[in-house]
Amino acid sequence: MTNTGKVLYIIVCAAGPAGDVGKLVTMAQDDGWTVQIVATPNALDFIDVPALEKQTGRPVRSQYRKPGDPRPPRADAIIVAPATYNTINKFAQGIADTYALGLLAEAPGLGIPVVVLPFVNSALAARKPFRLSIDSLRSEGVDLLLGPGQFEPHPPSGGTDRLETFPWHLALKVLRR
Repeated sequence: MTNTGKVLYIIVCAAGPAGDVGKLVTMAQDDGWTVQIVATPNALDFIDVPALEKQTGRPVRSQYRKPGDPRPPRADAIIVAPATYNTINKFAQGIADTYALGLLAEAPGLGIPVVVLPFVNSALAARKPFRLSIDSLRSEGVDLLLGPGQFEPHPPSGGTDRLETFPWHLALKVLRR
């Protein structure tokens, strides 16, 4: 691994593939990124925090830092994977009620590239609020990897069939452009 000094924040949400986010960490480190994991509060139950901290050499963050705590390095890019229906809709609305969403709310305004790799079912993906969120985020330059050739929504109650084939690599492919 060659460390380029670039910092990648991986924001992980509470969805089925979250337990395998270490795969994305490995791929990113192989590309030379320093990785900082940021977990939504609910995602903490889906991931192996000690293993990810060992893998990245950094604490997994899920809350704002306390006054006097050191600032983490600024992100050069952000990947949100797996991204949930809830997080995507809140991100589009500018809601910053968690540390992860606060980072996302600010990123487009700071010019930080954001890649979102959703894991949602087709019933949720068909909803008008979700479609509007997708359009809104794309209009702000967010790369949202949903659709043909990217990631297709899974059938309701059928996501477990997609866990092994979750396309972590697609998010990094976008950053390589």
